[in-house]
Amino acid sequence: MMRPNLTHAIEDYIKAIHELSQVDGRATTNRIADRLGVTPASVTGMVKKLAATRPPLVQYSKHRGAVLTAEGERVALEIIRHHRLLELYLVQVLGYEWDAVHDEADRLEHVISEEFEERIAQALGDPARDPHGDPIPDRHLQVTQDAGVQLDLLRPGEQAVVERVLDTAPDTLQRLAEAGLVPGAHVTLIAVDEAADRISLRVADRSAPIVLPRDLARKLRVVPI
Repeated sequence: MMRPNLTHAIEDYIKAIHELSQVDGRATTNRIADRLGVTPASVTGMVKKLAATRPPLVQYSKHRGAVLTAEGERVALEIIRHHRLLELYLVQVLGYEWDAVHDEADRLEHVISEEFEERIAQALGDPARDPHGDPIPDRHLQVTQDAGVQLDLLRPGEQAVVERVLDTAPDTLQRLAEAGLVPGAHVTLIAVDEAADRISLRVADRSAPIVLPRDLARKLRVVPI
């Protein structure tokens, strides 16, 4: 259960630090500022505050940035569980498109109770992943480890299943949906064009090959078959 005295702003900081730390182990002040749309000075003030709580939620070093403590990580995973369950509920029960749920879940994740979270989980059958393939922490805040690799790292002729999309931008999600590149889709890599920095692939239910810029292909995690 999350601490009852945490503000929405604090929860946003904790979630941002968690997500940024997944990349290189630590979230720098500038990267947190960019993620949240605030000034570096505001970030410094907040992370110092979070480091001074009892128990502390972050460890902070001026030149290395912030990393969550065990308590901070627990809070982050609880927020993420709220968010990803809400996204799936919005899609499966309320009929939202997968490109329209991120902002709604961002707003709702702060206000639902633990009882409401549990009822959503039960109604959805205790799902393991959200509409974008992101793993949902279970009620014990354990997270399934990804087995996927970047789409562009497949070998020509290799087949795979899309597991996860690492982007929440509506235009990107719409583009991928139009191409059939959603979690569960079967794909075959045809070729990698190094000079043009793009790949071509075939999606199982599409007759024509699809060409993707490599930077977009890197946002797709797939499990080789």
